[in-house]
Amino acid sequence: MKITALAGGVGAARFLTGLVKLVREEDLSVIVNTGDDIEMFGLHISPDLDIVMYTLAGLVDEEKGWGWKDDTFQCLQTFKQYGLETWFNLGDKDLATHIYRTQLLRESFTLSQVTVQLYRALGLKLRIYPMTNDKFETRVKTSAGSIHFEEYFVKNQAKDEVLGVEFAGASSAKASAGVLDALYGADLVVVCPSNPIVSIGTILAVNGVRDALRRTNARVVAVSPIVAGAPIKGPADKLLRGLGSEVSAFGVAKLYSDFLDSFVIDNADAAMKGRIEQLGIRVKVTNTIMRSFEDKVELARAVLES
Repeated sequence: MKITALAGGVGAARFLTGLVKLVREEDLSVIVNTGDDIEMFGLHISPDLDIVMYTLAGLVDEEKGWGWKDDTFQCLQTFKQYGLETWFNLGDKDLATHIYRTQLLRESFTLSQVTVQLYRALGLKLRIYPMTNDKFETRVKTSAGSIHFEEYFVKNQAKDEVLGVEFAGASSAKASAGVLDALYGADLVVVCPSNPIVSIGTILAVNGVRDALRRTNARVVAVSPIVAGAPIKGPADKLLRGLGSEVSAFGVAKLYSDFLDSFVIDNADAAMKGRIEQLGIRVKVTNTIMRSFEDKVELARAVLES
């Protein structure tokens, strides 16, 4: 069975570690958000691509959910000594990824081509696609103005009131090579439990992606990232509220309702099952909180059976 997943950061990566225990890695394609991409210290950083790669390669810092395990931060400490801003934590091993990526991009490789080089070097057999090779930047509107998502999330620790979200470059961004084919050629498309606005919403904003999800013959299943009215991790509640969406499993289902066949929600939201089904979506109720490796596998099994 050919499976294509839409993925953001930590939640998606953890879910995918369960999925690859149930399906052949070679049968899995992952389309990853690049709206968080940012330039720091002259380097092109792709946070979500790296989280997915590091996690599936068994290299991630499990406690943080990002970066390399057992990394050091000597370079960052030296940057700080030079008076540079160091709010974006980059470990020394992590910096090697960004240096190599930036070097290849300057040699006119596309982000897609660079990503293949990186994940193959890390020993992965699946296919990982950046959602676009074009400039695409997620910006959060606050009372102080529009700021890059990473500034809002990491530098300001998501404390600003969200007045809106804009996807700079979305109108001209084309899906990277292989993305649309992966959606049309799949037997199953999985929308991972990622932020519906700044992780999945970005992918859906790329030209042709949402239409492909509506038209594909694949079964399309999503996992709710909202449990009992709150996100498991990250600022999804603030972003949903700022855009006028209900902060609930139903609110997420409504955002995806034009292309979704099935929706997996947590036991804590079982009372919402009927309401979501009124959107024309099948609902499966199970445990969606991934506290252990076994939880990840069982959630992946529930998605495959939905």
